[in-house]
Parts: sequence; structure tokens; C-alpha cells
Amino acid sequence: MRPEDPGIAEPAERPPEGSEFPDQVGTEGAMGTSAQELPRGWDRSADRDKDPAVIPDLAEVDVPDELRAEIEGYMSRYPDRRSASIPALHAAQRVHGWCSPEAISQVAAVMRVTPGYLSSVASFYDQLNEDPVGRNHVYVCTSVACHLVNAKAVYEALASAGHDLEDTEIREFECLGACDMAPMASIDGRYVGPLDTDDAREIVAALKENRDVLPGRGLTDRGFELPWAQRGADPPARPDGPPTPPDTHRA
Repeated sequence: MRPEDPGIAEPAERPPEGSEFPDQVGTEGAMGTSAQELPRGWDRSADRDKDPAVIPDLAEVDVPDELRAEIEGYMSRYPDRRSASIPALHAAQRVHGWCSPEAISQVAAVMRVTPGYLSSVASFYDQLNEDPVGRNHVYVCTSVACHLVNAKAVYEALASAGHDLEDTEIREFECLGACDMAPMASIDGRYVGPLDTDDAREIVAALKENRDVLPGRGLTDRGFELPWAQRGADPPARPDGPPTPPDTHRA
């Protein structure tokens, strides 16, 4: 077929030399998102003039003995020590409250990797925090199963009751994998539920007073049983009307 034949598509017109493609970051970033909304560092090119990455010397980094032992224990479980990065960073986050530069330097020294490598892990995973958000974490699941029983209302009640909680992060979570106890939340890693808006004040009070949150209603609590699993109980009724839509935001 000749180029002028209608069966041959015209080649796409290339942008002028030096101009940005639509998916590059300029005044508008990927998918039309402004650069200010993108994750930190996404639009920065590599600095080729920087000194090479250096693994911190363990002899020069002050690492708490218990943290060092915990990280080394994780490393011993894997043939490649880098596979222990996530649990090691979680361990440091429990000590420092977040993955601070000091925390990352301590983990890097024990694991014999660069801080930049660990930062790439911490910046990717949602439950590793590169900024201080609080040592206590209340994650309210607002994914499909919980959404259908008005988990959004539970989240809003908790956020309102706990607006003055110190050192605590309260936020929605996409899915915590405990659909049979919906609506539910993870409170410092402990799954509690089913919840309703009336539980919000008691949860916040327990966090303020540093006592157990809803004892007996945690998934791992001795004798825990879902209310509708008890003999003679029925599953919870679906609330009247459509559920409140969860917030949508970039991951």
C-alpha cells in the first residue's frame, strides 16, 4: 500500500524539540495534576553532582540495643537482608514515633544499606510515616463491606470526638480485611468492632486515659464473638437509605 492509501494512519505529530509531553511534570503533572499535589520528590531529577550514597558506620551511630536486636532478628529470617526493610522500619517507627532521619540512619547502619534505599521503602508504604503524625493510630475502614453499614459515620464521629487527641492519627483506611466485623477500626494494630457512632466517645476517652479500648470487643480478645454469631442473634440490619460516601483522595 502507498502512504497516501487511506488504510495507513498518518504518523502522530511529535511535539517541538524541548517541549514537555503531557505526562511530564511542568505546570501540570501526570493526568493533569499540579506538581504541588504530587508526592515529595516525584518531580526532582537525580542530582549527579552529589556524593555517592554512604552506608552509615554502625560504630558511629547510636542505636538502642533493643532496636538493634529486633532488626537483626528480622534480618536472620531472610536470605537477603534487604527483605527485612519493612519490619525493621516499623520497629524504628515504634521507637521514634515516625521514620525520622535518625530512625532511618539507625536502621541503615544495622542493615548495612543506604538511608536512601530505606527512604524509598518508607515513602512507598502507607503505614510508614516520613512525617510525624502521632504514635497512636486509629484507622477506620471505609471500604466496601464497612461502607455499606455506614462506616463513614463512625469515622466522622471518631474524628469529631478526638479532634483534641494528642499524638494520635485518626483517618479512613481503604480496607483492613476484617469484613465480618464491619464497621470496624484498627486501633494501634488491634482490630475492634463492630462499631457504631455511640462508641466514639468511649474510644477517645480510653485513648486519653491510656487504658484498654473497648475490652472484649477486639478480634484477638479472649472470648470475642461477633454479636450475630451468638446463638439466637441475627445479622445486623442494613441502615435505611444510602450510606455516606467515603472521601476520595490520592493514595
